[in-house]
Amino acid sequence: MEIILAVLITVIICAPVGVITGVQIRKRTSEKTIGSAEEEAKRIVEDGIKIAESKKKEALVEAKEENLKLKNEVEREIKERRKEVSRLEERVIQRESTLDKKIDAAERRDEQLQAIIKGNEKKTAEIAAVHQKQVEKLEEISGLTSEQAKGELIQAVEDEARFEAAQKLMEIEAQTKEIADEKAKNIITMSIQRLASEYVAETTVSVVPLPSDEMKGRIIGREGRNIRTIEVLTGCDLNIDDTPEVITLSCFDPVRREIARLTLEKLISDGRIHPTRIEEMVAKSKREIDLSIKQAGDRAIFETGIHGVNAELVKILGRLRYRTSYGQNVLAHSIEVAFISAMIADEIGANSAIAKRAGLLHDIGKAMTAEVEGSHVQIGVDLAKKFKEKPDVIHAIEAHHGDVEARTLVAMIVQAADAISAARPGARRENVENFIKRLRRLEEIATEFKGVEKAFAIQAGREVRVMVKPEEVNDAGMVSVARQIVKKIEDELNYPGQIKVNIIRESRASEIAK
Repeated sequence: MEIILAVLITVIICAPVGVITGVQIRKRTSEKTIGSAEEEAKRIVEDGIKIAESKKKEALVEAKEENLKLKNEVEREIKERRKEVSRLEERVIQRESTLDKKIDAAERRDEQLQAIIKGNEKKTAEIAAVHQKQVEKLEEISGLTSEQAKGELIQAVEDEARFEAAQKLMEIEAQTKEIADEKAKNIITMSIQRLASEYVAETTVSVVPLPSDEMKGRIIGREGRNIRTIEVLTGCDLNIDDTPEVITLSCFDPVRREIARLTLEKLISDGRIHPTRIEEMVAKSKREIDLSIKQAGDRAIFETGIHGVNAELVKILGRLRYRTSYGQNVLAHSIEVAFISAMIADEIGANSAIAKRAGLLHDIGKAMTAEVEGSHVQIGVDLAKKFKEKPDVIHAIEAHHGDVEARTLVAMIVQAADAISAARPGARRENVENFIKRLRRLEEIATEFKGVEKAFAIQAGREVRVMVKPEEVNDAGMVSVARQIVKKIEDELNYPGQIKVNIIRESRASEIAK
């Protein structure tokens, strides 16, 4: 313990002494270091001054050398520029001398030309004088002035050219017509051969079979009330005669006749025949016919492959299933015209889609003729406009009977296709003798009026062309004659569609050269 205390005391006493001694040693060392640092700094500064002076001298030398080099280059460039200027001056002087020479030559040439022009003017005047004397001599000999001779010569050349042109035009027209006729025959023949249609002549009479003759009495009813109810509700005549187990329905309207036929078949099948039941069956048959009309229109659109037709127009189109023209079903005729129109259009490079659409809709007005006033052509045009059909389709409908002039290729195609479909053997049921009689009577009616020279029925009786005597019928009288002929045709003849009366008045003057 004592030893530890002694050690501690010794440490405590020695520690301050060590610290003091260390501080004195560090102070002496620092003073020496500071002194040596000051000396080193002085030495560095002196070295820097020496280096700076050396660098300054080197920079001055380099600047002087660079200045001398630039001065030499500028002097050399100035010398070269002076040489170039000298060369340019020499060239300018040479060009000036050359131009002076050219100017002198041009002046000499101008003098020569002036002399030549004066000589030519003198010769021209002499030639003109000689020409004038010759012209005067020729005029004296021929008795014509120069203007008159020139006019006659020009007229002769024009007449000859026109004659040759007319001959050439006639040859071209004849060749073109021959080629066109041949091509048209080929196209029509090919179209007819490609589309072979079946025809069933439709009449205004339908026959309904009966299970027994006893059914006739039930259909007639007590005091004829059943048959009267059927006839009133359907608008058809029921002919019950001695023919066994058959009732004949007669009506000009195929829709009414079909409604009556369906009604009778339903009544016969049901067995209950009385006025109330008849009314129910007639209403049911009408609904079935309406559905059948819609389906017929859809089927026609599907068969022809035409798209975008208004739904109402499709319904109207379906009504053509129950319309006939000379025994030919109008819907079947319209479908055939559509196909033939498309075939002809394909052959001649026209728009077959528009032609097919116009062919299908060309007789659409016949579906409404019993309900709307006007010809089926005008009704068809109004329907097409109402349902936003294309102008080409509307014009084809308007022109398919020649009521207006066909202005488009599609209209002409539909005209041809309509005539082809109607002219097929067996397509229409019209007595040839009656047809000829109607044409002959048309001509007779026209020739009965005063001043009429000749009359011709053309376009299958749709038009009558009347030639009047110009000395008896003036321009104002033509209107009166046309109106009188139309009135008499309307009073005496029965005919489908319309008949156009054209009056032609022609004046001629002729002389004979001897």
